[in-house]
Amino acid sequence: MRIAGMQVRLPPGWEVRGRRQAPSVANRKGNALVHCATVSMPAERGDFGSGVVTLLGPDDVFVSLFEYDPEARGARLFSAVGLPRPAPSQFSPGALQRPLPGQSGGQWFFSLSGRAFCLHVVLGSHARRNASCTRLSALLDGLSIGADA
Repeated sequence: MRIAGMQVRLPPGWEVRGRRQAPSVANRKGNALVHCATVSMPAERGDFGSGVVTLLGPDDVFVSLFEYDPEARGARLFSAVGLPRPAPSQFSPGALQRPLPGQSGGQWFFSLSGRAFCLHVVLGSHARRNASCTRLSALLDGLSIGADA
């Protein structure tokens, strides 16, 4: 799948959906939002996974790649450069906005190709985070982010 200068090659067992958000400033393109999951995603989903994360089983993963406005690029929050590669130790049940029993999550802010992003990940099971991170790594290996076309 291609959207807004991003290319996603999915490993087996993943689904992807992407769209441009409504522009936050008149006469500007909307920012990209990409969702990937190991479950079938409903048409209606929140930016960070509401409507999807309740469907996750213990071996499932949900990913939201949320682009911020160009003005965010210089903010300290986005000072990390390059696509994050989350390790199992970086996930926590306490990192979820709405904790669900057994689940774990994390989010990473970064910049790449002159763009600012948040990578938000929810794992179906904190106890199985090692295996889930292997699945996540396979997905991230197939993701490339270039300048917005």
